[in-house]
Amino acid sequence: MKQKIEESKKFVIKNLKWLILLMGVILFLAMVEDIFDQEIMKLDILGYQFISNFLISDFITPIAKIITRLGGAMVLIALTILFLIVIKNKKIGVSIAINLIIVTILNNLLKRIVQRPRPTEFRMIQETGYSFPSGHSMISMAFYGYFIYLIYKNIKDKKLKWGLIAGLSILIITIGTSRIYLGVHYTSDVLAGFTIAVSYLIAYTSLIKRFIRKEEV
Repeated sequence: MKQKIEESKKFVIKNLKWLILLMGVILFLAMVEDIFDQEIMKLDILGYQFISNFLISDFITPIAKIITRLGGAMVLIALTILFLIVIKNKKIGVSIAINLIIVTILNNLLKRIVQRPRPTEFRMIQETGYSFPSGHSMISMAFYGYFIYLIYKNIKDKKLKWGLIAGLSILIITIGTSRIYLGVHYTSDVLAGFTIAVSYLIAYTSLIKRFIRKEEV
């Protein structure tokens, strides 16, 4: 019995990233099924109620509008161009650009498949297109998440490494939260964006590591 438990533990540890990838896809598909069945998710209601009761204020609204831009196309394209120029290892720079292109195409494809309308009741800014999965959430998780991967693999200074990882993690979460706050996405849109982006990132980093060398960013 103990031997079987140990073997199971070894299997889980060895295949953890693939198990996370699979779990992410399953959760994403479960949310898609609920949308196709036209079910109003309790999570969507609870998510917006929490934000409206505890966060919405005249002070936070302009901050949310600034944060949401950090997950927008203009900022991400500008950062990609900047890193293509600045990073010495050009393969890493190219991999950042490829990552942004692929995840943007994937997000648009998923939006067209699901075709969920955006919420309209409490919208603070104008947005067009479909709602699910949230583009800002999905693309930010993939884009800034890839930087977390590069930082983890390449930066040796532990304080700098974990400081940057913590900062980027908070940025990703706040970008997603800002989309709910501003009324342009449901909670499930944001969570689905995060979930499928994590699964995508596992696949992308597993493939791209053969293309780039281990070199300091």
